[in-house]
Amino acid sequence: MIHTLSGDTSPDPFPAITPQQLGATSFRADYGVKYAYVSGGMYRGIASSRLVIAMAQAGLLSFFGSGGLSVDVVEHALNEIQNTLTEEQSFGLNLVCNLTRPEQELALVELCLKRQVRCLEAAAFIRITPALVLYRLRGLTRNEQGQIVSANKLMAKVSRPEVASVFLSPAPDNIVAQLLAEKHITLEQAELSKHIAMCDDLCVEADSGGHTDQGMPAVLLPAMQQLRDTLSAQYQFNTAPRVGLAGGIGTPTSAAAAFMMGADFILTGSINQCTVEADTSAAVKTLLQDINVQDTDYAPAGDMFELGAKVQVLKKGVFFPARAQKLYQLYQHYPSLDAIPAAQRSQLENKVFKKTFSQIWQETSQYLHQQGRSAEVTRAEQEPKYKMARVFRWYFAHSMKLAFAGETQERVNFQVHTGPALGAFNQWVKGTALESWQQRYVADIAQQLMTATAALLTTQTRLWLAPEHVD
Repeated sequence: MIHTLSGDTSPDPFPAITPQQLGATSFRADYGVKYAYVSGGMYRGIASSRLVIAMAQAGLLSFFGSGGLSVDVVEHALNEIQNTLTEEQSFGLNLVCNLTRPEQELALVELCLKRQVRCLEAAAFIRITPALVLYRLRGLTRNEQGQIVSANKLMAKVSRPEVASVFLSPAPDNIVAQLLAEKHITLEQAELSKHIAMCDDLCVEADSGGHTDQGMPAVLLPAMQQLRDTLSAQYQFNTAPRVGLAGGIGTPTSAAAAFMMGADFILTGSINQCTVEADTSAAVKTLLQDINVQDTDYAPAGDMFELGAKVQVLKKGVFFPARAQKLYQLYQHYPSLDAIPAAQRSQLENKVFKKTFSQIWQETSQYLHQQGRSAEVTRAEQEPKYKMARVFRWYFAHSMKLAFAGETQERVNFQVHTGPALGAFNQWVKGTALESWQQRYVADIAQQLMTATAALLTTQTRLWLAPEHVD
């Protein structure tokens, strides 16, 4: 603190920065929240209705994690959330791209429109889909001043400039024309769509837990900010989309770095998985509360197994990353399950899967038939390589179920998506009440992180502006 002489009532030349001053004022105003801080959606309801309610009641924005859940389960969660919150309390829904089954993506959007969910967090999209355009355009109107107003806000999580560019541009003309022809939108909404970007907020996702392109925040964020400025000028938007940052944010230092780089908001993920409100097992949270920054690894992604896409997962105390990588190597090397050497097949069936390939395929084919995906069963019976991929994918789904259920006797097979930000957070809170996950509440973490970030920036600014540092 800067001390003044006794009796000196002159204003502090370096006033303290407050948490409310961090990020974009418009972000707080548009969402009706007190901080430019977001808790992101986490798969299969890990970002639970309880978590969303706690954040909203604290005046903060969060997204329910709908990925991997049925529409009925999501609607049940929305019932709980909306029956608890007031209309003034903000929340949103995470929408994960589903290229193989776009009808599910559309069904979730239609549910959100029906239930008047006013904000979506679009994740894993590589192009604009009709469902996204429908959601964005359905809420477009002009106010009394003639300004375009978007009732349905869209936050796009991206990690690549070419994907960012489509969200920072107007909705594609061909999709708008299709929706208009099918009378899903009005002529006025189609015209208004030419004058706004697809998203209100672009969340730049650097290296993070789960699916990741392993990007560096200090490289990605400036590039995306420049892209935003270029496209906003090109399309002459009255209001340019905001650009925030996610990935690696778990301490005041990392949050301060994001705001110093000009992030309009920050989004946290991994640190919220190890909280009371997160809907995963106590066994997983106990593992997570003790990790350090080096205790994660990259493994093949089960949902994009054949492509070799990566997810960042827990490494400490489990064998999942090594076993998943071994499966991908076998898939690359052999043309079919029958071609795998007997010794390796025995090890997989007896030690890893604890089921035979035949048993797993029987389960998988039954599941696909039940889901109305019989064509995939037919393809697998005709293409041995594809059948091998489907059998190996079973392990990824199985390992995630084990983690959710907290099957401690199968702990070595837990698949837990997380990033090193949680390791950094664990070190920051070591020796405090937050060291134990049983004392970690998502809104308290947000409050403490933003308050400590503001204090850190205040101290650093005063050091920079102290007389001895000024020429």
